[in-house]
Amino acid sequence: MGGSLTQVLQLIGGGFTQSETDDWLPVTNPATGEVIASVPMATPAEVEAAVAAAPPGVEGGGRGPQAAAAFESWRREPAPRRARLMLAYQHLLKEHLDELTELVALDTGKVRADARGDVWRGVEVVEHAAGICTLLEGETLENVASGVDCYSFRQPLGVCLGITPFNFPAMIPLWMFPMAIACGDTMVLKPSEQAPLTPTRLAELFVEAGAPEGVLQLVHGGADQTNALLSHPQIQAVSFVGSTAVGRHVHQSATANGKRAQCMMGAKNHMVVMPDADEGQVVTNLVGAGVGAAGQRCMAISVAVLVGESRRLIPSLTRALERTRPGRRDDEGAAFGPIISPGARERIVGLIAQGVEEGARCEVDGRQATVPGCEGGNWLGPTLFTGVTSEMTIYREEIFGPVLLVMEVDTLDEALALINANPNGNGTSIFCASGAAARRFTHEVAVGQVGVNVPIPVPLPFFNFTGWRGSFLGDLHPYGKQGVQFYTETKTVTARWDEEETDGPNVTIQLDSE
Repeated sequence: MGGSLTQVLQLIGGGFTQSETDDWLPVTNPATGEVIASVPMATPAEVEAAVAAAPPGVEGGGRGPQAAAAFESWRREPAPRRARLMLAYQHLLKEHLDELTELVALDTGKVRADARGDVWRGVEVVEHAAGICTLLEGETLENVASGVDCYSFRQPLGVCLGITPFNFPAMIPLWMFPMAIACGDTMVLKPSEQAPLTPTRLAELFVEAGAPEGVLQLVHGGADQTNALLSHPQIQAVSFVGSTAVGRHVHQSATANGKRAQCMMGAKNHMVVMPDADEGQVVTNLVGAGVGAAGQRCMAISVAVLVGESRRLIPSLTRALERTRPGRRDDEGAAFGPIISPGARERIVGLIAQGVEEGARCEVDGRQATVPGCEGGNWLGPTLFTGVTSEMTIYREEIFGPVLLVMEVDTLDEALALINANPNGNGTSIFCASGAAARRFTHEVAVGQVGVNVPIPVPLPFFNFTGWRGSFLGDLHPYGKQGVQFYTETKTVTARWDEEETDGPNVTIQLDSE
């Protein structure tokens, strides 16, 4: 592609450059269908140049420090200086908050309030990374044996890889590269080719904040570029957010090549509504959590589980969804924006039709939704199904659209059994007035992130994002303490400084502590 379209740049080595590839993909505004930019599918040489310490004169080299070369100096940078880089970066992100909000809205079609939240939740992770000195502290114990002290500290891994999705083009990249780089690693970021404008601007601001050359590399592409990065011998750890199918491939490929991996994947999140829950609170939160961001959130509530007499809420929920509508990013009355692509919309429409065919009752049907002046956009209105069973396709598959399912049970026991039988375990919530019911739910539900009268329980960055079961593959979760553990290795030192000569060699493992 060419012409007057913006060609998205890559950050390789010391600066932003235009790819030499002949393979460019159109970037479209999902609200209008208009092509707004073209994104490169990086060449093999560019992928190699981003990762390896290729010297000048070698193909892919001579552009400045690559991630592997930059790591050797960056890992020695004092932790307080790394912290100050994050402080400078979060200041710039806040200074450019309005600009980044507009970019997120353009990339994804999100309404402005939702786009602003996308950026702000990322800023919070950068603020957390600014406390890296405390987060990296090790452990020490004197006199583990006579005259022997033991202590540990954390050291960075090397070059890390971040693979991010379209739906949070600010927040999820900011989950990854600030934490990795604050820990002393370098990172290659491969953002979604569907929403590349925001991650590219994030990288520009990171350089402006004072990031040394090479600590962050930005490579664009699709499956071929991702697979090349996954198999690269100098990549040490991989962080991924996206679909279940791709996440399983990433985890298998990364671990087969000896890399650490954390893969945040699909979900089917349930909200349990007890009979004593406040009706207005439930309806407001279900609408927002079910169709906000057009349902394109891994933490969206896609199933409302109504317990006993809470069935009475269905008419109110129906009316509320009928009043909810999509719209452009500058439409203050719109609840959410478009679906990311025509293909994604077509898939959701097909699942809605399948739900009707399998016997679910479509109380609100959003398939005919339109937005005046945006006839080329990928629009879907809110859709509500009742009479849903666990055997139906709309329950078994992640729809990833503004579609809310209602299931009815008689007891909390049945609700727990339903949720715990689902293969996914990303998020869930309970709305109730009973502390006993809430406590039992939080202790017995087999889901990693639980909300009590909170619909989307995404933890703040000093905790961890803790999806379970089919929603996560790996051992250590993003950000928080586990995020630091993921991007570092623990080194333990056992030291003795004898003041007098010893009697001879010690040929046992015993350290005179018994």
